[in-house]
Amino acid sequence: MNIDFAVVCDYALVDQFGKLSVIGLFQHIWVQTFPTIHPRLHLVIRLKGSRTEVGPHDVRIRLLNEDDEEILSGDGKVNLPEPPAGVLEVEAGAVLAFDVPFQKPGRYRFEINVDSEVQTAVPIVVSQGPSQSQGPPGQHRTPPLNE
Repeated sequence: MNIDFAVVCDYALVDQFGKLSVIGLFQHIWVQTFPTIHPRLHLVIRLKGSRTEVGPHDVRIRLLNEDDEEILSGDGKVNLPEPPAGVLEVEAGAVLAFDVPFQKPGRYRFEINVDSEVQTAVPIVVSQGPSQSQGPPGQHRTPPLNE
């Protein structure tokens, strides 16, 4: 089993047929002050496997800062469904939503483990930027805690 892709975005969903819809991809967050909480960040993962990997798989997500300190973590299961006859590869999507606390600027990453093996990491850079009215175009902005 492997991770086909993993991204951070503003919003995502998985429909009843397993199709992923992802809106507002980003890797850089601009904030006015620290500490701050970024509301409703979505981590989207699509796992792929072979017919022999059908069934439940353990998934662990950890958000780490650049000093490898754990900011948050969560454990769960992803179930690869039995594919139709003749289909050799199966896939499953997962959407996880977090309100993420950032104590300081820097590089962060979501580390994704499947069945106790690190599969990938999704980087995020958090920076202190200009005021709300002068924010960089096309960049993601998180309001300060008191806004």
